[in-house]
Amino acid sequence: MNEMRSNLIKDGVKRACQRSLLKATGLSNDDLKKPLIGVVNSFNEVNPGHVHLNEITASVKAGVSSAGGVPVEFPAIAICDGIAMGHVGMHYPLASRELIADSIEAMTEGHQLDALVLVTNCDKITPGMLMAAARLDIPSIVIAGGPMYAGIFKGENTNGSKLYEAAGAVSFGKMSMEDLDELEEQAAPGCGACGLLGTANSMNCMAEALGMALPWNSTIPAYLAKRKVLARRTGEQIMYLLENNIKPSDILTKKAFINAIAVDNAIGGSSNTVLHLIAIAHEIGIELTVDDFDKISKIAPKLCSFSPGGKYHLQDLYDAGGLQTVIKEVGKLDIVDLDVITVTGKTMRENIKDAVCKNTEVVRPLEKPYYPEGGLAVLKGNLAVDGAIVKQSAVAPEMMVHTGPAKVFDKEEDAVEAILEGKIVAGDVVIVRYEGPKGGPGMREMLTPTSAIAGAGLDKVCALITDGRFSGATRGASIGHVSPEAAEGGNIALVKDGDIISIDIPNRKLEVKLSDEELDKRRKDFKVLEPKIKKGYLTRYAALVKSASYGAVVSAGK
Repeated sequence: MNEMRSNLIKDGVKRACQRSLLKATGLSNDDLKKPLIGVVNSFNEVNPGHVHLNEITASVKAGVSSAGGVPVEFPAIAICDGIAMGHVGMHYPLASRELIADSIEAMTEGHQLDALVLVTNCDKITPGMLMAAARLDIPSIVIAGGPMYAGIFKGENTNGSKLYEAAGAVSFGKMSMEDLDELEEQAAPGCGACGLLGTANSMNCMAEALGMALPWNSTIPAYLAKRKVLARRTGEQIMYLLENNIKPSDILTKKAFINAIAVDNAIGGSSNTVLHLIAIAHEIGIELTVDDFDKISKIAPKLCSFSPGGKYHLQDLYDAGGLQTVIKEVGKLDIVDLDVITVTGKTMRENIKDAVCKNTEVVRPLEKPYYPEGGLAVLKGNLAVDGAIVKQSAVAPEMMVHTGPAKVFDKEEDAVEAILEGKIVAGDVVIVRYEGPKGGPGMREMLTPTSAIAGAGLDKVCALITDGRFSGATRGASIGHVSPEAAEGGNIALVKDGDIISIDIPNRKLEVKLSDEELDKRRKDFKVLEPKIKKGYLTRYAALVKSASYGAVVSAGK
C-alpha cells in the first residue's frame, strides 16, 4: 500500500487539532493508524430506492472494519425521479448529478479520505457517484441497493411506470378508477429501484459492466439477504483495492466503456445511459461521443426484453443468472474486450467464466436476438445536427419510419394538456422544446406526455420529439436529447405547427422538411425564450451546463 492520503490529517505534531477532532467522533489512536474509508450513503426516507440503504451501508461498514479499515460514513442526496416527474421538481434530478459528484469530491478532499465505497441505487445517484470516483481517482467501488420486485396486477407482473399510462387511459375512458386504485396499490410493492429496466437499473448494470462493482451488483433484488452479503464483501474488497492501489483510472478505460455500451445495447437500457456514460468518461479524461454509441449499436444486438418495452423485469435477470450472462454472451463480439481489469482485481473474463444462463428467453444468444441491432439509436439531420437519441427497441415497428405534421409546445405541461384534451391525433409529431439542459433548465424527463400518448392509444401512430429526455420507463416513438437544444438556437427552436417532420430510425435520420433558406430566414427572427427559473442553483447550472451531446456536463470551458 502507498502512504495513506489520510496521514496528511493524522500524522505529526502539527496535526494534533485534527487528531483531536477525529477522536471527538469516536475514533481511537489505533483507529488513526488505519486507512479512513469514506462510505457514501445515499439513504433518505423519500425515495423507495434508497429507503433501505442504511442496512446496506451497515453491511459495507462491517466489511471495511473486518478487513482492517475505518469506515467513515457521510451522506449524498437522492431524488426519486418518479416522484419528481411531471411538475417543477423534474428540473432538479439531472442537475443533482453534479451536486452529488461535487459534494463527494468536497468531503473526500476536505478530509483526505483514502478510498470510497459508494452506496447508491437510483437514476442520477449512480452516475454522480461514478463521476466523483473518476474525478478523484482514488480506490473506489460501487454497491447498489438492488432492484424492486415487480408488482402483480390482474395476475401479471407490473411496475410503477404503468401508472403514468394508466392515468392517460382513465382520462380517455379506457380504464376505470377502481382498476387505477388497485394498480396503484400493487405496482410498487416495496423498497428498491423500480423493477423495470429504467435508468436506475440500467446505470447499476453499467457500474457492473464497467468493472466498478462486484458481480451481481445490478440484479440481486433489494429485499434479499444476499444483497447484504454482497455489501459486506464490497466493504472488504475496498481494502484489497487500496492495498493494491487499484484506482478508477485503471478500470475506466476506453475498452471498458465500449464493453459497457455493448452490454447496454444488449439489455435495451435507458437512453439516459448515453448522457451518463459520456459524463463519466469526461471525468476520467476519455473522449466518448454519441457516435460511439451508434456505431456499437449496429454491432451489438438486443438480447433482452425488459419492461417497459418487454415483459421481463430485473428479478428475471437475477433468476436467469445475472448480468454476467449478458456480458458473457456479448463477450463473443469482436468489439468487446473481456481482459479488462475490474474491482475484483481480476479481469472481466475471470469474473464471468462460471456464468450460466438459466433462461434463454430472458437472455437470448447472439444468434437469436430480440432485435438485430442494439437498444439505442442516434439520429441526425437538420432537426438534430449534433444528434438525438431514441430507445429503438421500445418503438413499435410501424413507427420506425414516420412522417407527420408538427404540433409544437414550448414546455411539457402544455403538451400534456393538449394530449389529454384530445388535440393530438393520429400521425402527429409532438415537439416539446426548451426542455434541454439549459432551456429546461435541467433537461426534464418526458414520461408524463409519452405515457399520456400511450394511454390514449396513440403510441403506434404518433411520435414525440424533445430536446429534453425520457425516463427509462418510456416506450414508443420517443426521440430525445435533440442537440443543439432550442435554448442554444438549435433548429428545433425554428419549427412551427404544421411543419412536416420525417423520422427514419433504420437510416438514423431526423429532419424537418424545410429548406436551408427557410431555416435561415426563420433564424433571423429567432429569439430565445426567457428562462423558466431565475433563482437558485438552477440558474448557475443553466449558465455552465453543456448540451446533451456532451453528456450535459457542467463546465466553465467552451
